[in-house]
Amino acid sequence: MGLLDAIVGAVGGGGGQGGASGADMIGALLQQFAGGGAQNGLAGLVQQLTQGGLGDVVQSWIGTGANLPVSADQIQSALGGAGSGQLAQLAQQFGIDPSQLASQLSQQLPGMVDKLTPGGQLPTGGMSDLLGSLSGMLKG
Repeated sequence: MGLLDAIVGAVGGGGGQGGASGADMIGALLQQFAGGGAQNGLAGLVQQLTQGGLGDVVQSWIGTGANLPVSADQIQSALGGAGSGQLAQLAQQFGIDPSQLASQLSQQLPGMVDKLTPGGQLPTGGMSDLLGSLSGMLKG
């Protein structure tokens, strides 16, 4: 995760034991869904959230209208709660409780996804393109 760490560290600050910013956590979440391939991770995250019953909510973030809110419980349900799944793995990586991570993601994801999908379209570039967009968005 070297590129991710460098970009998110430069723009988001924080890191490690409970001191991670929302940008750190979202960047790491997107990295999980990139699967080490050319995918940017956002499409995988959108797919997982949609399969978790949040299709309408996620589409509101991608679309050009108002962003629907999401609760921490909905995030936990869609991404896997305390024992397994992406949320538990990510919470362990940052040294926080999965419910705390879900709460932070519920506040950060709608705006981040909205800004990463200008014009209502998922980006088609790879992970480095997505991280570049995320970096530019956080600096501005």
